[in-house]
Amino acid sequence: MSTMNIPQSSFPRIIIIGGGFGGIALAKKLCKKEVQVVLIDKNNYHTFQPLLYQVSTGGLEPDSIAYPIRKVLQGYSNFYFRLAEVERIDTNGRMLQTNIGEIQYDYLVVATGSETNFFGNKNIEAMGMAMKSIPQSLNLRSLILENFEQALLTDDLHERDALMNFVIVGGGPTGVELAGALAEIKKGILPKDYPDLDTRRAQINLVQGSDRILPAMSEIASSKAERFLESLGVNVWKDIRVTDYDGVHVSTDTDTSFDCATLVWAAGVQAVRIEGLDAKELLCRGGRLPVNQFHQVDGFKEIFAIGDVAQMETEAFPHGHPMMAQPAMQQGENLGENLVRIVENKPLKPFVYKDKGTMATVGRNKAVVDLPRFKFQGVFAWFVWMFVHLYFLIGFRNRVVVFINWVYNYIRFDREARLIIRPFKKVRAK
Repeated sequence: MSTMNIPQSSFPRIIIIGGGFGGIALAKKLCKKEVQVVLIDKNNYHTFQPLLYQVSTGGLEPDSIAYPIRKVLQGYSNFYFRLAEVERIDTNGRMLQTNIGEIQYDYLVVATGSETNFFGNKNIEAMGMAMKSIPQSLNLRSLILENFEQALLTDDLHERDALMNFVIVGGGPTGVELAGALAEIKKGILPKDYPDLDTRRAQINLVQGSDRILPAMSEIASSKAERFLESLGVNVWKDIRVTDYDGVHVSTDTDTSFDCATLVWAAGVQAVRIEGLDAKELLCRGGRLPVNQFHQVDGFKEIFAIGDVAQMETEAFPHGHPMMAQPAMQQGENLGENLVRIVENKPLKPFVYKDKGTMATVGRNKAVVDLPRFKFQGVFAWFVWMFVHLYFLIGFRNRVVVFINWVYNYIRFDREARLIIRPFKKVRAK
């Protein structure tokens, strides 16, 4: 027995670190095969990250975009889940050290995903808000609502404006979708919730460092999304980089500056690193692990990496695949097949990414979709966006709950999950 109470088996033990899109896809592929699968995650649930912004803005409750990992893989005899944080990988001894004990592996898959990258700016990290997990999204939801409650109480007009101003840094899908959701709240909900507050003065600013938003999508998608945002009253700022934030004042590398009580940092991500695989010569840009076409980490035959944490350089993707759900899921499925092939001494299948397209929603009846052969925007794109997100949600109940919420919100122009369940307070960097 290992110290994690996982029985020894005649089957090879495959440990997966991380229950994200890649880890779950891999585990599903392996669970009926003649291998022992151990999945380790610091949460006991899988998070559907593309809808985190709807939790932050009161459109959905967190339990409708989370799903118990144990339930995903229920009924498989050789599957074990452990709630733990991985502290170190001993590559020589093929041992994993965690906060609940040690465990040996035959094959190890790193699928730890990504976290917010503040690029070393401690002030922004301390005073700004990230949105990569459910707790962070709930903190943001509380802060947004607390700021409007505070705005009611102050007679200082400048302070009131700052409390009702939002700066979202980063014009990728996360920033664009959050800006659109906040604009809809400003238009449809705040006037009814706060009739004694001039909510027209609320400002939503989307700040992008390059010359267009949604830079990973087509030019037409970028320009159309920008027009959608501007029609909702969002101020779109391009070619501006945010350099500092003290909790009120936002500094940039231009003459433009903002005063706001809520800064959301969506300007970059980096791979979640693990000690033992964090040598400088092993890491690519953003802390990603270099892998070959079979997902093997450079220098190791028995250690693999998939998803955001892996960088597989190809002709089509010289900097690795996009850090999104689709590549992670496809890599998980491919690696699942290859691990079985390794056990059976069969030749491996190289990974080939099938780009199924990119999409982003800007708000009610407004979305942009880039498919390999078609590009379209507007109402139809919005319906396609909703269908795809419902399809990939894990769990029938979650799909039903999210669908009913969306229908209700659409008909009533409402977002009823605007609750301050646990008040949030910023802590200044020391």
